[in-house]
Amino acid sequence: MYIIPLSSSVSFSILYPKSTPFWLCICMAARLLAFEVADLCLGKPPLRSLSVSATIGDALAALKATEDNSVSVWNCDHSKRDLNAGDENCLCVGKICMVDIIFYLCKEENLSSPTLALKSPVSVLLSKFKGLVRHVEASSSLLEAIDLILQGAQNLVVPIKSNNSGNSKRKQLLKSSSMSPTVHNGLEFCWLTQEDIMRFLLNSISLFSPIPTLSIEALGIISPEFLAVGYHSLASSAIGALSQSLVDQTSVAVIDDDGTLIGEISPFALACCDETLAAAMTTLSAGDLLAYIDCGGPPEEIVRVVEARLKERNLENMLEDFVIESSSSTTLFSSSSDEELPSPTRTLSRSGRYGRSTSYSARMVRRAEAIVCHPGSSLVAVMIQAIAHRVNYIWVIEDDCSVVGIVTFATMLEVFREKLESMI
Repeated sequence: MYIIPLSSSVSFSILYPKSTPFWLCICMAARLLAFEVADLCLGKPPLRSLSVSATIGDALAALKATEDNSVSVWNCDHSKRDLNAGDENCLCVGKICMVDIIFYLCKEENLSSPTLALKSPVSVLLSKFKGLVRHVEASSSLLEAIDLILQGAQNLVVPIKSNNSGNSKRKQLLKSSSMSPTVHNGLEFCWLTQEDIMRFLLNSISLFSPIPTLSIEALGIISPEFLAVGYHSLASSAIGALSQSLVDQTSVAVIDDDGTLIGEISPFALACCDETLAAAMTTLSAGDLLAYIDCGGPPEEIVRVVEARLKERNLENMLEDFVIESSSSTTLFSSSSDEELPSPTRTLSRSGRYGRSTSYSARMVRRAEAIVCHPGSSLVAVMIQAIAHRVNYIWVIEDDCSVVGIVTFATMLEVFREKLESMI
């Protein structure tokens, strides 16, 4: 785990010149409120669709064929229908990510036969929480988009004009992809997320002065309620908390017996893995799972431990179905070992990063790191930190690394929404 303290003493006088005329601030605010969601979608890639009638195996292949962390699921099949025909009932009904598949494979009834589980319909993975995906018009206002996000929407589906005259290279990529582009009535679609809105607001941060310079503690946006799991607890015991964090777009803290933050298990980090992670989550402790996801591939000693524990539980089918790529080679579950993994040691580097010593840290792709700040950190500094690390939340800790709480994009948006309301 790496702790990256954020100083609250940074001067933002350049962002907030006191000489800015009041009338100019009013004009800039009016211009901000005039933006539509279409303005936030410029340059965003079009969605690729997956039919609700597809299998989980199809979803797995689709996720591996795209760089996106999730794939949209529609109640119509864009690869087989007349794209010029009007069908107002053709809607995006949800989204699927690798974490959904991993958790499904971890179910007791699927452990013995992962291959059979992948033949199940993708509809079983769709979240039971309503409103996580919402369709909006391109002409919807910025305020309307923020309100939908605050109501619980994770992704807004926005129609964009299909670029039929695009370059030949892009057309070739679309044609060669195993996923069809989502084109409906001559329109493509894109996602709009919390991160997109926060990036957009950051470009006009001076309009919200002096709120962004205030500390997150002073603004009262630190939530003392957060999801956590003990370092020595079974990783499988955290699946319920991880499922909730997937809905909340947060993470699960891994803490020791003293309440010190060791690291985190986040849906974003898990989404960078593949389906073989189900075997690790079934057999490892939360602490061992940190080491598993803390590099480009799990160390061979962890692979051996996973294999041994699967055999102890008579889950030989998992051994046959899964091949895990270790950090040094592609390793089949073919050797036995009962060795226990050593507990990590924590070190503080000169850069202020507080983490676990590992021999393979240089090969890390996505670390199980916890991005943190302090209660006195300013709102704009925390906002920039979250955007830079592509997360929707930041852990708030004290100097002794004990967890104070968590601050999220959702709570930040509430502050900005209130300020925007006052501008109307």
